[in-house]
Amino acid sequence: MIEEKSAFDNFELNLPPAVVGFLKETSSWTYFLSILGFIGIGLMVLFGAFFSVVMGLMPGGNPYESMGMNMSYFGLIYVVMAFVYFFPVLYLFNFSRKMKSALATNNTDDLTAAFSNLKSHYKYLGIFIIAIISLYILIFVGALFTGLM
Repeated sequence: MIEEKSAFDNFELNLPPAVVGFLKETSSWTYFLSILGFIGIGLMVLFGAFFSVVMGLMPGGNPYESMGMNMSYFGLIYVVMAFVYFFPVLYLFNFSRKMKSALATNNTDDLTAAFSNLKSHYKYLGIFIIAIISLYILIFVGALFTGLM
C-alpha cells in the first residue's frame, strides 16, 4: 500500500521578502541578547560564589548574625537568580538559532521549533511576572496586617 503525501508535507516557506528581512534582523538581535544573557548569568554565578566565600570568611562583618543568618546565604541568592534567568535566555538563544537555520534552508520544522522556543520564552516570562506580582501582593497584605496589629 502506497502512502500518499499531503501537499503540506513538502510545504516550503513562502514568506514575503520584507518578513524574511524582519525575521533575520530579529534573530540577530535575539542572538546578541541571549549571548549577553549568558554572560550575565555567568557573572551572577561567579559573583554569588565570590560573595558567599568572601562574606563567609569576614570576621565580624556579619550584621545579621544576631538573627542567625550567615552572609554567605546572600551569595546563594545570586546563584538562584542566575538559575531562574537561565531558561528564558536559553529559549531566546534557541529561537535565534532555529530561526537562522529555517531562513537559510527554507525548513518549516526549524521555523516551527523557532516559534515554539519564542512561545516558551514569553510563557516563562509571563508566569514569572505573575508569580512576582503575586509575591508583591502577599508582601503588601502581610505588611498591612503587621502594621495594623
